[in-house]
Amino acid sequence: MKILLLFFLLLVFIQCRKQSMSETSNERDSLDIQGHRGMRGLFPENSIVGFLKALEFGVSTLELDIVMSKDSQLVVSHETFISSAICRYPHGGQIPKDIEKGLNMYHMTYQEIKEFDCGSLFNQDFSSQEKIKVSKPLLSEVLDTVEQVAIAKDQLINYNIELKSELALEGIYHPEVATFSDAVYHMINDQIGWSRITIQSFDFRILQYFKKHYPDVPLALLIENKVSWNWNIDSLGFKPDIYSCEYRLLNPEIISELQNENIKVIPWTVNDSLDMRQLIRWGVNGFITDYPNIAFQILD
Repeated sequence: MKILLLFFLLLVFIQCRKQSMSETSNERDSLDIQGHRGMRGLFPENSIVGFLKALEFGVSTLELDIVMSKDSQLVVSHETFISSAICRYPHGGQIPKDIEKGLNMYHMTYQEIKEFDCGSLFNQDFSSQEKIKVSKPLLSEVLDTVEQVAIAKDQLINYNIELKSELALEGIYHPEVATFSDAVYHMINDQIGWSRITIQSFDFRILQYFKKHYPDVPLALLIENKVSWNWNIDSLGFKPDIYSCEYRLLNPEIISELQNENIKVIPWTVNDSLDMRQLIRWGVNGFITDYPNIAFQILD
């Protein structure tokens, strides 16, 4: 009798274990883990090496930022200027903090921009980040390189591309909305299908322009204000595909309300494992993180 009972308990354990592993696998497949600026926690931000490393870790989406140069090139960069926090002069010297905004990439050719080293400087915010001498790449270079590697590995990768735009800086650090948006659309449209691209922005005007002129492009509304999600979406004028706010602004009720409106919830930038676990329990559709490796440790 005891042997039969032990055998029964063993069968129950095995079945529960299989179910748990299946649920974990499904959760990993369904949760959109986005590598922030590639994999900024461990590799230089917005660099081709960082994007390829994020690909190796298995991210479903690469998150990146683009600006425009003087010669109308789309450059992958979070700042519209050469940041003293991550870049050195071409000759290796330190860029003083008080002059960095004068190194305006909208007033520089791409040839001038690519001379700066934006990877070998120690990053005090990411002490584990590997120091590698890299240049700011073009969006076309990133898409071409990542796609070649992904195809070779039989991987399908998505891209979440932020247009850096702000009304007060228009014509100074970046072009006006129509010029910027059209350039981005046509460059991507010539290189990759839109089924794997999302355009995101804090600038409502960018999303409104895309919605009007390119209605099939998936859009993500970036939010850092503390007003209600209803107010933000009413101000935008339509429901975006994704609501992407700072993760501390979320709770289970807000996530549920947005998803009931058929809007995915993908917050930024989630780097702590406890925050990741909580957001997963709350049912987010994914999150943007500097440390995809931590996210996958949790899911595994």
